[in-house]
Amino acid sequence: MSLPPDYHMHTPLCRHASGEPADYARRAVELGFTEIGFSDHSPMPRDDFDEWRMFNSQLDEYVEKVRRAQREFPQLTIRLAMEVDYLPGHEDWIRDLAARHPWDYFIGSVHYVSETWAIDDPSKLSEWKHRDAFEVWSVYFDWLTRAAESGLFDIIGHADLPKKFGHRPTKDCTPLYERFLTAAKKHNCAIELNTAGLRKDCKEIYPNRQILELAFAKGVPITFGSDAHKPEEVGMSFAEAIQLARSVGYKECWQLSKRQRQSIIF
Repeated sequence: MSLPPDYHMHTPLCRHASGEPADYARRAVELGFTEIGFSDHSPMPRDDFDEWRMFNSQLDEYVEKVRRAQREFPQLTIRLAMEVDYLPGHEDWIRDLAARHPWDYFIGSVHYVSETWAIDDPSKLSEWKHRDAFEVWSVYFDWLTRAAESGLFDIIGHADLPKKFGHRPTKDCTPLYERFLTAAKKHNCAIELNTAGLRKDCKEIYPNRQILELAFAKGVPITFGSDAHKPEEVGMSFAEAIQLARSVGYKECWQLSKRQRQSIIF
């Protein structure tokens, strides 16, 4: 049985990853993958928006880097994609990005809960001292729900990212999860099992088991992603992610090409 595709990996263009796409592809082949996808952080309308994404002028360079890896590793299916930040009011920008190249999929992620605070940014960690965790999670899941409702994304990334540094609400978040997952199902959007959480302070796959159980009950599809920022992270902890998915009841995940989806057994 082949490994499910690793659909979440980055390149040096995001300014916080190392290794060229060919290096990631080489590692994937070594591990026995038959399919991967690059989904680096998309540019923003302003290049000075933050320091952890490619510049707008580098988008074509990014595409060529992935194309080069495709040529060098013909035995490996390599998808061209992006991880795109969702912020309310940025929808036209996302549509513009979508029209520039023949993408295989877009991962929609919420990192910001305001125009200036990315909740997973280590340099902004002190912000948490001034915030109520449930309020942050409420804004985050509201924006995540709006991302799913927008129809702009094929996959929603790391669906409980606010737990990264260990900040978890004491209040019940089930209504937040339910609303988001209902939107994901209605708009035919998958959620990813992102193993990077195991490498962060939270020491847990994104999303947590409760969210995944609710997702399975609603029929929300899944994908898998290592969120690799260096070649040795490709496919990292996939055994745990597969075990988690199967224990909840999943037997299939999505395979994506040219923004078309089909289910495959893993």
